[in-house]
Amino acid sequence: MYDRDVDVPRLTAHFRLVTADGEGVAIPAAIREAAHEVLTRTGVPFTSVGLNRYRDGRDSVAPHNDHLDEIVEGFPIGLLSLGATRRMTIRTKEEPRRSLFVDLEGGSLLMMSYATQLHYTHGVPKVARPVGERISLAFRVKSVRAASDDQARRGFYR
Repeated sequence: MYDRDVDVPRLTAHFRLVTADGEGVAIPAAIREAAHEVLTRTGVPFTSVGLNRYRDGRDSVAPHNDHLDEIVEGFPIGLLSLGATRRMTIRTKEEPRRSLFVDLEGGSLLMMSYATQLHYTHGVPKVARPVGERISLAFRVKSVRAASDDQARRGFYR
């Protein structure tokens, strides 16, 4: 965050779906199957998937937009939700400030355009009520530079 390493309030992992030269890479079967379904349904040539595991209502992600230097301009981001329903907050960056709330149900696929990252932030806030576990898979078309960064960030970490 802001060019510093900090703890995040959820567990994360990142996988490349293809290498910089277009070859497939070894990833867990469940992620490979999910990627196949998302690619088949959307037709988008996603090259990367980021996983976020929300163990309960205390796990969250602050309002943000994706790093534009890591994703290829013009391609959407696909967010596949598995497990318990969590509410995403989407807010405009400019006046008039408006918020939209989207309940991300298990099995849902939310597509965010590239332009969304320019004009809105999105996040999953903490909740006080009991809520079950959720895993989100964020599919992106990443730049070649971002591919080398992903190699250093494999596996769940805190």
